[in-house]
Amino acid sequence: MTSIAKPPVKHPSLQKNALGLTKRDYEGAMSTLCAGCGHDSVTAALITAFWELDVPPHRAAKMSGIGCSSKTTAYFMKQSHGFNSVHGRMPSLTSGANAANRELMYIGISGDGDSLSIGLGQLCHAIRRNVQMLYVIENNGVYGLTKGQFSASADVGSTSKRGEANQQAPIDPVLLALTLGATFVARSFSGDKTQLVPILKAGLRHNGFALIDIISPCVSFNDHEGSTKSYKFTREHEVEVAPIDFVPLRKEIASESGAAGGLTSVTMHDGSIVRFRQPNSDYNATNRSNAYTHVKGCIDKGEVATGLLYLDEGGTTEMHTMNRTVKTPLVDLPFSELCPGSKALEELMAEYR
Repeated sequence: MTSIAKPPVKHPSLQKNALGLTKRDYEGAMSTLCAGCGHDSVTAALITAFWELDVPPHRAAKMSGIGCSSKTTAYFMKQSHGFNSVHGRMPSLTSGANAANRELMYIGISGDGDSLSIGLGQLCHAIRRNVQMLYVIENNGVYGLTKGQFSASADVGSTSKRGEANQQAPIDPVLLALTLGATFVARSFSGDKTQLVPILKAGLRHNGFALIDIISPCVSFNDHEGSTKSYKFTREHEVEVAPIDFVPLRKEIASESGAAGGLTSVTMHDGSIVRFRQPNSDYNATNRSNAYTHVKGCIDKGEVATGLLYLDEGGTTEMHTMNRTVKTPLVDLPFSELCPGSKALEELMAEYR
């Protein structure tokens, strides 16, 4: 389904940022995701974050791969640069674009399937290169576009829409990022705008690779075996005139995290309960070992650690510093510098002999 353009009508009383732009100026096309999808809540938070940071839309680049999550880039900042890559290849494309033009603000939108299955190696190398970008994972534990198979982040014991229980241990992107040396690691919930917007703003301003794992519920794949209202039961007892599917209308799930150190329980559309825990007020987000222990401890208790979990305040080892790249975007360099001649090439090659 193609996206539908929003009408360009603005109310004169809409608040403007320092650039004279309203939030409407940071919107994109109409969403074609299922009603109540957590990804649309992430889109709303991104619009607010970019608007509050006074980011000129044309100075941002939105990158994505394949999946429901990767459609998000169409739904905010329609004036921005953008590229939709093949499945799992968004990190390398962003690395290349960033190497060619460091003056743009890069944001990659991905999903648990796009990043933790086919794109896992790409994600790992983007982390170790410390690419200057915000990397958002919209994490729902299923492959939405292919009708609800388990993704690599699905918890043990969670059930598919057909009733099977997942038996494989999940890959936790936060623990992965902490292990590989990511310089900014955070997690939030799509329905907690109060927590999510500041985290997105911090990630956008971080000097290096900023990973934010966002738990984002899928509304469409939570029916179960034995239900007479399930997709399977209907297909087995009805004669289809044409191959169709039904996506129920559901309300967005919203919940605030509450006090620091507190536990917040959120009931999902299928009746399951997810327990989110923010760090205590004395939590040290600059200690990588403590961050890993906190996240792992929450997992062991059946909880999801949220908030800014780790931050490397040094910020001196991002990709451009590591590789001593030129500050001028390649598109602005004169031909004489882009192609300095055979003598310069011979001198360069001599360094490697």
